[in-house]
Amino acid sequence: MDAPLADLLVELAVDLYDSSITDPGFFGFAAVRDSGQIALGMPSGRDEFERDTVARMLLGKMLDIPMPPLPEGFETTVLKDGAPVTESPVLANGRA
Repeated sequence: MDAPLADLLVELAVDLYDSSITDPGFFGFAAVRDSGQIALGMPSGRDEFERDTVARMLLGKMLDIPMPPLPEGFETTVLKDGAPVTESPVLANGRA
């Protein structure tokens, strides 16, 4: 997880794209497509440090990799079929 983000995305075959969600408290989401590929959707216009940090946090959640705790005020919500769950992540949403 310490490789440059572009390399990490290629290695894991992750599709990173700009999300149409523009809410200021929305930082991104990760989802597993029917094909099994991980997709990361993140708001455009955010600085590179934020995109890098949030992408790694979401990937860590998706891949069940131990990660340091999120800064105070941030949370992730895992959803399955649109409802919050506690088992394997399907969708993670960071909010301030």
